[in-house]
Amino acid sequence: MNDTIAAISSSGGPIGLIRVSGERAIEAINAVFQAKNGKPLTEAPSQKLVYGTLTDKSGNVIDCCYAVALHAPHTYTGETMAELQCHGSTAVLCAGLDALFAQGVRQAEAGEFTRRAFLNGKMGLSEAEAVHDLITARTAEAAQNAAAQVMGAVGSPVQQMRDELLGMVAHFHAVVDFPDEDIDPVLFEDAAALLHRTTSRLYSMAESYERGRILREGVPCVILGRPNAGKSTLLNTLLGRERAIVTDIPGTTRDLIEENVKVGQILLRVTDTAGLRNTDDPVEQAGIDRAMAEASASSLILAVFDGSKPISDEDMLVLARSAGHRAIAVVNKVDLPQQLDEKLLKKHFLHIVPLSAKTGDGLDKLLNLIPRTVGLGDGAFDGALITNARQAAALARAAERCEAALYAAQSGMTPDAVVMDAEGAITALGEITGETVTDAVVTRIFSDFCVGK
Repeated sequence: MNDTIAAISSSGGPIGLIRVSGERAIEAINAVFQAKNGKPLTEAPSQKLVYGTLTDKSGNVIDCCYAVALHAPHTYTGETMAELQCHGSTAVLCAGLDALFAQGVRQAEAGEFTRRAFLNGKMGLSEAEAVHDLITARTAEAAQNAAAQVMGAVGSPVQQMRDELLGMVAHFHAVVDFPDEDIDPVLFEDAAALLHRTTSRLYSMAESYERGRILREGVPCVILGRPNAGKSTLLNTLLGRERAIVTDIPGTTRDLIEENVKVGQILLRVTDTAGLRNTDDPVEQAGIDRAMAEASASSLILAVFDGSKPISDEDMLVLARSAGHRAIAVVNKVDLPQQLDEKLLKKHFLHIVPLSAKTGDGLDKLLNLIPRTVGLGDGAFDGALITNARQAAALARAAERCEAALYAAQSGMTPDAVVMDAEGAITALGEITGETVTDAVVTRIFSDFCVGK
């Protein structure tokens, strides 16, 4: 990390940002930036914006902008940094970046700024991963959860548990080093209490991943129903615009239509599908086959039934496909005289919502029910939800090893049996903080970042 890196960190808006990090960061920007006050940027106070002009590698002025010098170690990466805040023109930013390359600065790799922050001890690995979640958040709630994790909502408790286990192991090692002395039973009692508390906490954190994944990625949701049940009308009503074609002709929807809908605190990734029925049309059948496959992979099914008609054989296909899934029965067309008998639906669905997709009557009840059905009702997004599969797996392994150590402590096994499993838990927790993670894993994590972050 001795070289100096640069990248466009933000573009496409009114303001664009070029970020530079490394020993020559301020010097490099000073070579392409002339301050209006005539003073070199190398003499500017840290974290103070300086107004001036930016030149390209040929010395031509290409923008009036601000520069700022950021002195180590109080920077994002922990290294000397400098930034140019330009107008957001891609042409200007690229020319400014080329001018820096001419000064011996190299292009930053994906996620290299955050990787340097991690390697320089400015943040733990879980905090660094949360930066990626914050950048890619698609809802305010996901951003709120990620921001809390950037501030240590995951890393801090994990580090605390790891330190406590390290202290316990050190105590046991001291006992093992003096085998002729009697082992105080209080040692095992204290260890059991710590392991019990830690095991419970780790399992709780690991189990939050399913809800955290939904928060970060959204809920894959499929609208199923027989032809003309009102699936496309429901999609349009959820979106608040005409996205799907709606006609009285069966088989109008033949391919999947996918849209994102914000429902309460979650993102619903809704797919409208072809109506389920027996057909001789190979194109329509292909759409039905895709609908079946999409339903199998979904986290939520909105099973739409036409309330103005009795249950049909085609409706039975919808019932069969919804079995075993999180599903809500939507009895549509309540604005028409009702003929559907809900007794059969009550045997298959925990939730039944009558509504009119055409008028919107009853839609609020469905929107309130969806988050609770997928396990994300009202709640504070304080970083407690694990949104990272790697972290969830490490937490689960740590919990299992703590549980094994707890069994050893309570069963009167030798101290080395307790130590072996506790050390396994310590290693797993270190994978989250970054203390025991391999270089290959670190490289893979940061390769998912954008360049400039």
